[in-house]
Amino acid sequence: MEMKNNMVDLTTSYLGLTLKNPLVASASPLSKQMATVRELEKAGVSAIVMYSLFEEQIIQDGLKLHRDLERGAESYAEALHYLPDYGTYSIGPDSYLEHLSRVKRSVNIPVIGSLNGVSTGGWVEYARKIQDAGVDALELNLYDLATDVATPSTELENRHTQLVRDVRKVIKIPLAVKLSPFYTALPNFAHRLVEAGADGLVLFNRFYQPDFDLDALDVIPNLVLSNSHELRLPLRWIAILYGRLTADFALTSGVHSAEDVIKAVMAGASVAMTASELLKNGVGRIPEILSDLQVWMGEHEYKSIQQMKGSMSQQAVANPEQFERANYMKVLNSY
Repeated sequence: MEMKNNMVDLTTSYLGLTLKNPLVASASPLSKQMATVRELEKAGVSAIVMYSLFEEQIIQDGLKLHRDLERGAESYAEALHYLPDYGTYSIGPDSYLEHLSRVKRSVNIPVIGSLNGVSTGGWVEYARKIQDAGVDALELNLYDLATDVATPSTELENRHTQLVRDVRKVIKIPLAVKLSPFYTALPNFAHRLVEAGADGLVLFNRFYQPDFDLDALDVIPNLVLSNSHELRLPLRWIAILYGRLTADFALTSGVHSAEDVIKAVMAGASVAMTASELLKNGVGRIPEILSDLQVWMGEHEYKSIQQMKGSMSQQAVANPEQFERANYMKVLNSY
């Protein structure tokens, strides 16, 4: 018997927050404007992750480093070329906090602050200030690409684990950690982060690779929005980690449709975060995705998100390594 769509319960729980559906607006420029924030809520997202406040912004603001950088610039102009001008940062830390507070007061859905950093230090105190601005949770974005051949993986992971521990000490609200996939033993590192105080893990961050301008012989930033094919990497790891860690999972990168949201939930994610789809096709995609989600669940006789959650994960597999090897061989032989 076909189930009616109005019987489908889209409610989910993430970081201890009860959300009306699993579709969350991830950190992006969309949260910089109050009007757009209100549009996101009206369109139906269950929560909003604010764009990030960077460790470098806080340090630079406190030390007025830009004045020192300008001094003697002629002697190392090429080196400075790779650093953003002070004015190119979106806004200063105090303005960020004020905007965060205004956003929280203007919407009725949870607002998650975002802090982007890779090392411990006095700037971590801004985690408390973000909390005091009234947000419901904090997302700590570990955007750190290892490039030093002398730095072992253990040193990098120890530094990140300590950062999570330090942030956890200064806040009481839920803490999610946004990771890249580039760790030697991701399951162990994820486990260490949860032990350090992470309530949730956001998989994965997208590193933005620069491009070469062959006419100017220069390195240029080049933002490429995600596509649904990128869903496979976070999907795989959430399916492996679900049920093995006492943390919630958020899937980000590659969420463009209801099918992508369904796959994320079935892997074990509590929420699916999207930004590229909204930047590319507008906020109007939100109600379309949610409607398609309800229709699919109704047609396949799923009563709730909770019923679907983790149904395609690997928690029932005794040896995930053997499962991965078998799947690897199966894929190669199927071509």
